[in-house]
Amino acid sequence: VQLVESGGGLVQPGGSLRLSCAASGFTFSSSAMSWYRQAPGKERELVAIIGSAGGSKNYADSVKGRFTVSRDNAKNTVYLQMNSLKVEDTAVYYCHAHLFNAWGQGTLVTVSS
Repeated sequence: VQLVESGGGLVQPGGSLRLSCAASGFTFSSSAMSWYRQAPGKERELVAIIGSAGGSKNYADSVKGRFTVSRDNAKNTVYLQMNSLKVEDTAVYYCHAHLFNAWGQGTLVTVSS
């Protein structure tokens, strides 16, 4: 099982980023997928989760209305569209495959002026 995140970077407050997580080594469409994040000095927290078929989605209260999780099972990829970014969104973002409890290496998002 391999998960590789990409798309992180430096963005100004109010800006947008789209994270991607490319999966391999398992039947991607069989697993719910999640995005977590971990800010410096804080515990890892759940940001968003999407069901295996993409029809069920849930978000942390802190990102509702700003972030959108989606997946393309044909491309074995899950996405996190992040809009209206805030300084407090700064963190390393991780992709997680529930069925295998597998994690990616993370991608750093820095929101700063």
